[in-house]
Amino acid sequence: MVFENFAQAQSFFLWVTFGIALTMGALVNKTNFCTMGAVSDWVNMGDTGRLRAWLFAIAVAMLGVAILEASGLVKLASTFPPYRANQLVWAENLLGGLMFGVGMTLASGCGNKTLVRIGGGNLKSIMVLAIIAVIAYYMVNPFPGSDKTLFTVFFYDWIRPLAVTLQTNQDLGAIIAGSGNAATPRLAIGSILALGLIGFAFISADFRSNFDNILGGLVVGLAVLAAWYVTSNVMMSADGQPFSLQNFVAEQWDMYAKPEDLKPADSRPLSAQSFTFINPMGQTLGYAMAGFKLTALTFGVMSVAGVILGSLLWSLISRNFRIEWFVSVKDFFNHFVGAILMGFGGVLAMGCTIGQGVTGVSTLAVGSIITLLAIIAGCASTMKYQYWRMMQEG
Repeated sequence: MVFENFAQAQSFFLWVTFGIALTMGALVNKTNFCTMGAVSDWVNMGDTGRLRAWLFAIAVAMLGVAILEASGLVKLASTFPPYRANQLVWAENLLGGLMFGVGMTLASGCGNKTLVRIGGGNLKSIMVLAIIAVIAYYMVNPFPGSDKTLFTVFFYDWIRPLAVTLQTNQDLGAIIAGSGNAATPRLAIGSILALGLIGFAFISADFRSNFDNILGGLVVGLAVLAAWYVTSNVMMSADGQPFSLQNFVAEQWDMYAKPEDLKPADSRPLSAQSFTFINPMGQTLGYAMAGFKLTALTFGVMSVAGVILGSLLWSLISRNFRIEWFVSVKDFFNHFVGAILMGFGGVLAMGCTIGQGVTGVSTLAVGSIITLLAIIAGCASTMKYQYWRMMQEG
């Protein structure tokens, strides 16, 4: 997909993203795919149906990435965020994952589920979105008139020194064989792990008989894979040579951009990427603060809008649209605290249950695996504590 005109290339990049997100939002609503619900079902009832759907989504994305990357159709050398970076910020992955797991339990859902719930009429989730957006934005952007961010104020000085710089990229293939020889190990490891997860999911007769769980996992996995493919292959032609949109804006703009082209405010969101939802909530706030200018429109903004609208459309079609509000002060407080933890944790860990738990893990990045396990641990521990408190009060 090589374009001669940047405006056309950017438009294709953004609108295809929106279309994939729209489809995902509608079908996640339809199938009730929910990562927090998956942990809840498992911890509280011993039901692994939705957990297997989540693992199936990971497997579909992982197997697809393994095959497409080996075929040269997906390019993960420089992604946004940099999942395979050689700097392993394990403490940030661990702490951020735990915070996010606790937060999503208190706020009744992960980042993706928050957007889906908004589309279904849940006004509580609008508050959650607003709080996450403010925190996520200022975790990576300085306060007005300052060079400080929430990350530098609260975290950088004590947690970043714990990072480990590896000799290779942090994905399993590169760690085993070295970054220069990682192609075959990535294909082998990704395929083996993915097939193992698919086998684990489908060994359950209950899972095999539940169409919605199968469809939900398949759609989320394919959506992540589709976004990887599109963002890896939208290119700009400059002097007969193809450049990624990110490289074109960062390195070729002054020489080859047309006078009518609008230069994006930041070239990084034009890199290869797939779905994640916490930082994009902050990007959406930034887009609004910039006066809804095209220069601030990103993959993340389109993904947030697409999921909400897709969920809304399904809610209207299925006649399940319902206005929901807080049932008590305690309910409000739980969502308020949960949103704060999700905002800090999601950016600190560099992703959410989809952004790290599916998208990141599909790259075989060690940091993504740490984050996924930490999110599950934080979520499960919070549910156990809530159950204990309920029994004590009873």
